[in-house]
Amino acid sequence: MLAGLIFAIEEAVDRPGTLAATLPFGGMTLLEYQARLLTGAGAEQIFVAVGRMTPALLAAVNRAGKRGTAVEIVRSAEEASEKVAADARVIVIADGLVTTDPVMDRMAAEGGEALLVTDDPESGAAIERLDMKDSWAGIARVTGRQLGEIAQMPADYDFQSALLRVAVQAQAEHIMLTGGWLRGGHSVELNAQALASKSSHVLAGLTERRTSWADRWVFTRIARTVLPELATRGMPGWALEAGGFVTAVLALGAIGYGYSGTGLAASLFAVALIAGAAAMAVLNGHARRADLLEIGITILFGAAALTVAASEWLQTREWTPIVLGLVAVAAQGLVERVPARHKRWWSSPAAHLLLLTPFALAGYAVAGLAGIAIYAFATLAAAVETTREKA
Repeated sequence: MLAGLIFAIEEAVDRPGTLAATLPFGGMTLLEYQARLLTGAGAEQIFVAVGRMTPALLAAVNRAGKRGTAVEIVRSAEEASEKVAADARVIVIADGLVTTDPVMDRMAAEGGEALLVTDDPESGAAIERLDMKDSWAGIARVTGRQLGEIAQMPADYDFQSALLRVAVQAQAEHIMLTGGWLRGGHSVELNAQALASKSSHVLAGLTERRTSWADRWVFTRIARTVLPELATRGMPGWALEAGGFVTAVLALGAIGYGYSGTGLAASLFAVALIAGAAAMAVLNGHARRADLLEIGITILFGAAALTVAASEWLQTREWTPIVLGLVAVAAQGLVERVPARHKRWWSSPAAHLLLLTPFALAGYAVAGLAGIAIYAFATLAAAVETTREKA
């Protein structure tokens, strides 16, 4: 069994009386974000080690417990050891730690005791020196049995430091903090202003999950600018979802009434909103919801392309736009199903909409349909070839 132990004892350095764990982070509190990471890594129980209770901490614990994993407060190693099975693996998160899913997944992997470390004592992730070379970087993997060992120590022992010492004595594996994890936002923050900045950095990094050129150079840039501000203001993800889908419906309606250029331009705005909602869903630990939102973008592209084709057919009674629209949608649908890592130049639903829009605005929608049909077919050919090479 995997359990999590979050330390929530230190006060924010710039807000006396406020626990760092209750500071805002990405539209929630830092403690809720840490609990979300543990839940995503597979933790079945989460314990919050506290020195004192505050209304904000109690509220954060209650909200975290509504995300699918039981969250309980413990005041000592003795109390924690009574609630955790001796053979359970326990992921320990330091006070004020900000990290990301890849780091947490690595530390939650099967194995014995482990400590995430850095060899740079000046790093923002360095908390406590372990030896002449390494410093603890905020995450440890211990056992329930070791919690019991700490419970036998004198009451004046520091819980967090004692855990480290027990892990070191057990010859815990040292897992080096990588440069990529640091760039992803891994650090310890006890300052509210610094934490807000780190929240923006982590949230912006989540937009990188969409890799096509259209996302990288257009939609991701928009999201990296707008999302941190929305999260700071407490904008819920469902508001972005609702805005995206309402805009998508209006866009399809405009195309259906013959305003293809205007409708496609509106569809780009809908894509930006839905993509932003997907990033917010990932931040909140709803990866499945994010995947469904990405599918929603694909459906929007298909509906928009076919509606443009139908609108052109109604005006000319020629079947060329219908054939082109069907080829583009069918080919892109197959691309989405190819089990190969998508290259940056490959077509994507967002890229198709971005390419089709200027043609429709200029009155050459059929030429735009021909362009995206060729693009989708070329990408499908490249994807199939890539799969054959791997086989």
